[in-house]
Formats: sequence, C-alpha cells, structure tokens
Amino acid sequence: MTHFAVIAPPYYSHFQALQALAVELIERGHRITFFHQSDAAHWLNDPRVAFRSVGAGSHPPGSLERTLRQAARPDTPWGLRRIIKQMAGTTAMLCSELPGALADNQVDALLCDQMEPAGGLVAEGLGLPFVSVACALPVNREPGLPLPVMPFAYATDERSQHMYRGSSQVYDWLMKPLGTVINDAARRLNIAPRTALHDCLSPLAQISQTLPGFDFPRSQLPDTFHAVGPLRSPATTRQGEWPIDKQRPFFFASLGTLQGDRLGLFERIARACRRLDGQLLIAHCGKLDAAQERRLIDCGATWVTDFAPQQWALEQADAVITHGGLNTVMDAIAARTPMLVMPIAFDQPGVAARVAYRGVGSQLSRRASASRIEAALRALLTQPLAGFDGLIAELQQAGGVPRAADIVEAAVLPFTTERAEGL
Repeated sequence: MTHFAVIAPPYYSHFQALQALAVELIERGHRITFFHQSDAAHWLNDPRVAFRSVGAGSHPPGSLERTLRQAARPDTPWGLRRIIKQMAGTTAMLCSELPGALADNQVDALLCDQMEPAGGLVAEGLGLPFVSVACALPVNREPGLPLPVMPFAYATDERSQHMYRGSSQVYDWLMKPLGTVINDAARRLNIAPRTALHDCLSPLAQISQTLPGFDFPRSQLPDTFHAVGPLRSPATTRQGEWPIDKQRPFFFASLGTLQGDRLGLFERIARACRRLDGQLLIAHCGKLDAAQERRLIDCGATWVTDFAPQQWALEQADAVITHGGLNTVMDAIAARTPMLVMPIAFDQPGVAARVAYRGVGSQLSRRASASRIEAALRALLTQPLAGFDGLIAELQQAGGVPRAADIVEAAVLPFTTERAEGL
C-alpha cells in the first residue's frame, strides 16, 4: 500500500477530478490524503478520502470564500493581478507547511495538479516520487503554440508566431509574484532554480484530461505525458425533472461553480433563446437567489436551478452555452453536444479556441449581445459540425480513471517499494 498526498489549487472542478482518481487508487488498496486549507475539505464527498488541513495561520477557516469571489472577477488588470498574488500566497503557504505535514502523515508519494507548483517543488525537495496531473489545459510549453490561457487561434504564420511569443512574455511578467515564490521555495528546498508552473512537472509521469485530438497540434510532449481523457467517478444515471418538448430546441447554460452569479450574461442568453423559440435550462450552481431566478424566467429562460445533472442535460441539449471549463467541454464532447463557449478566465479562452479549431462549436465574447448569441446558436442548430466523430473515438480509447491509476502505479510503485524494502 502507498500513501499518496494530493496537492491541488482550491477549486471544485480540480478537486472533483482528482477525487475520482483518488477513489480508484483507494479501491486498489492505496491510501489517499488531500492537503489544503481547511475550507477546501467540503469539496470531498467520499469518506474514504482523507483530508488534512494546513496553513491555519495564513489561510484560516472562512477565508476561502473571499478568495473564490475574487477569483471569479478577473475583469480588470488589477483583478487579474490580485488573483495571481492569491495564487502565490497559497503556493508559499503550501511550500512552507507541506514538508512537515507530509512527514507527520508518513506520505510516500504525491499526486500534484499542474496548476499548484507546491506539490512538485516539495516532492522533489523531499526526494518523494510524484505524478503531475493536468486537470485544466496542460501547461507544458511548446514553441509555436500559444499558452493555454491565451485566446489565440492556431496558426503557423510569422505574425501569429510573433503574437504567441509576445503574449508569453507578457504572461511571464504578470506571473512574477508566483515566479518569485517558486524560486524562493526551490532555494529553501535545495533544488534547482525555477520560476514557472511548467518547471515543476514530474519527470516520472504526467497525466492529462485533454485529448490530443482536442488540443492544438503538439510534437514535443515528453514520453512520460499521457492523455487519458476525463477523470470522472463511475457514472450514476441521474435524470432531470424538466419536461423537455422534443419538438423545440433545448439549450443548457452553465457557467461553472465560480461564475454562476453573472446575471447579466444569463439574461442575454435567455433573451437569445426566447428569440429562437427555444427551451432553456440555466444551472447557476447556487450563485443566484430566488428573485434573480424569476428575473431570468422573465427574460426567456424556461427553467432555472442551482444544479442540474450535467451529463443528462448535455445529452438532451441541442447546444450548450458554457464558460469553457475543460470538464464541461469534455463532457459535451462525450455527449456530442455542440458548444457555444463564452470564456471568462483562466484557461477558458484557450479552451474556446480549441473548440472552434476542432469543429465542435463556436466562441463568442462574454460581452456579446443577445442578437449575436442568437445568431451563434442558430448556426449551431443548422450547420453540421465535423469534429465530434474523431474525438469521440479517441475518448473511447483514452482510458479515463483506470488508465490514469495504472500510470500512477507504474510510475510510483517501484520507488515506494524500494523505499519500503530499505527500511
């Protein structure tokens, strides 16, 4: 048995993907503990997955909600800078707290989300094996490709290449607060200097939810990189309670767990669907109150709820309007549901660009008018999309959680077995 620590950024979608992998490893006889600030524990809903809180001094109980509210509003340069400083503060806390916490809990190996560099830094410093997991678009850099947070389409002409290089320089400048924390932690842990997320990835194995056929064309990923598709718990069939009329278009709109309070955007989506005589189900993830729900009904939504069974809703929908979270997009591909992506933050612009490039949907600015949303949805209803067949075939072969667990065991167990035999 190996005791794995899981280190991830404090976001629901990341915890859910990693919990699915954790449960598979538990069922194979391993032990799993997530380490983070105490507020993040409520995202874990399987009692077999352990949680240990760290950083009570700098990240006390009750502080995460404010962090998430700010993370949901990167609308200005100051807002973006604030989010980066928050990321740096969390990484600094984890780099300080994890060495002692991992030793106290006798951790043998780590599963490290690519978006939280502390896991890889501390694992390397302690000489522990670790596997990197890309729950969002992979941060692995490659010449000739835009960074995953950038909204650029794929192109090989010199103008586009110049734009990719320039935007990478701007990104690195913006991320300096995190880069400083990474470099300081590397120095304290007595490991090689580094300053960026892509410098903190595992040499043993890297696992990605992003299908190769969905990403932009890549040629320089390491041999240890494995695309396994969505990391999901075994499907439980949940049916929605909404009586959908099969004779009219049905649209599903969700902006994820962070962005569900964007009432103005939901209003424009509702007006657009009304003009199409469409049925619209909005899931706001608990971010709107009853009065706001009624307002959306008045604007044209048919049903408004906090949460809906997402896979069911996607399978029923003629199109989904989404912020471009990778989990939602992968689920929409599995359901063969055309997407209108209106990205807001993080890697969502990059996801939107890939949706359009791979022919499984279109993208619009989150500030688009109801008329433009209507036109985009009308096009999705009437124009065939050619990209689904290849992606679905690839998805069926990717392996998902079982393959990810195989990769983790193959990468880590030789080291943990050798260590156990030497004790």
